[in-house]
Amino acid sequence: MAKLVDQDHVALHQIAEEVPLEDIESPKIKKVIKDMRDALLSYNAQGFVGVAIAAPQIGIPLRIFIVHDTSKDRDAEHTIPDIVAINPSIVKLSKKKSLLGEGCLSVPNHYGAVERAANATLRAYDEHGNEFERGAGGLLAQIFQHECDHLDGTLFIDRAEKIWSKDDMEDHEEREAAVE
Repeated sequence: MAKLVDQDHVALHQIAEEVPLEDIESPKIKKVIKDMRDALLSYNAQGFVGVAIAAPQIGIPLRIFIVHDTSKDRDAEHTIPDIVAINPSIVKLSKKKSLLGEGCLSVPNHYGAVERAANATLRAYDEHGNEFERGAGGLLAQIFQHECDHLDGTLFIDRAEKIWSKDDMEDHEEREAAVE
C-alpha cells in the first residue's frame, strides 16, 4: 500500500505532470487512484480525518486528486461528494474570500489560516475519461483550491497567514475546558 509522504518530499514541491488522456483508464492510473484512496482511508491522526488527497501526497507527481470524506460524523446536509479529478484546473474563483482553517495529510502536526475564495469552479476528467465541470462553495471549494495547489507544488503552509501546531490547539482547548 502507498504511504503518505511528508512535507519535505520532492513530489510536493514540483508541478505535477498531466495524465495523457489515453492513459486515464489504464491499469497504472487505476492503481494510483486505488493507492490514493487507501492512503486517505488509512489516515488517522489523533481523531482527525482526511477529506481529499492528491497524487503527489503519495509521492506520485501526476495531476490527480480524489475527494472522499472519511468522517463518520458529518450530517447528510453537509455530505461531501466522492470525486476523482484528473488533470483538474480551476476555471473560476469568486471574488469573495474568507480566511479559513486548514490542515493537510502531508503536514500532520500543523494547521493554518489560509485565505480562499468562497466559490470555485473546477474542470477535470473523471476516472472513465469523461470531462466534467463542477462548481462548489464552502468546504468543497476550499478542497478544490487546496488540492490544485498540491498539483502546482504548493502546500497550505506556503499560503497560510498564521500557522499553529496541534499541541498549541490542544493546549488552547484544555485551557478553554478548564475555564468552562
